[in-house]
Amino acid sequence: MLIIFGGLPGSGKTTVARALAKRLGAVYVRVDTIEQAIRVSGGDPVGDVGPAGYVVAYGVAEDNLTLGRVVIADSVNPLDITRGAWLAVAARSGVIAVEVEVICSDKIEHRRRAETRKTDVEGLVKPTWQETVEREYDDWGQRPIIVDTAVRDVPEVVEALIVKLRSDRLLPI
Repeated sequence: MLIIFGGLPGSGKTTVARALAKRLGAVYVRVDTIEQAIRVSGGDPVGDVGPAGYVVAYGVAEDNLTLGRVVIADSVNPLDITRGAWLAVAARSGVIAVEVEVICSDKIEHRRRAETRKTDVEGLVKPTWQETVEREYDDWGQRPIIVDTAVRDVPEVVEALIVKLRSDRLLPI
């Protein structure tokens, strides 16, 4: 199974994705980590890497899916094109894809998180609140499971996701 996370910076997606990966014993693929490694390898720790980080993440995810592993993909995943590419990875690997959009419906809390969070990826520069709200971000339509980190804490969100995946018969009971 490929569990595809997306959401604006500061929404809580990395925290939730990591917690779910740990709980499921899944492979965790984070585009921020890959992009920063590409920047550093090119000698420009703040430069634009274009689509390279996503393309590498798709390859790493596909390798692990073909080994029979559950993969959790963590990225902003803002565009239909990136979402379609993740779905294509699952299709090529012959696995189920589940899309999860993480939101923080409390805009004051979301802004606080975005402005105060620390990065755990050395050298990664987090976007400002202004950059976050001005980011191009396509509507997901009806496809994703939506989780709101403003109304539940991380353990509750993870438990709700597991219950949902089990009730949809995507995870064993």
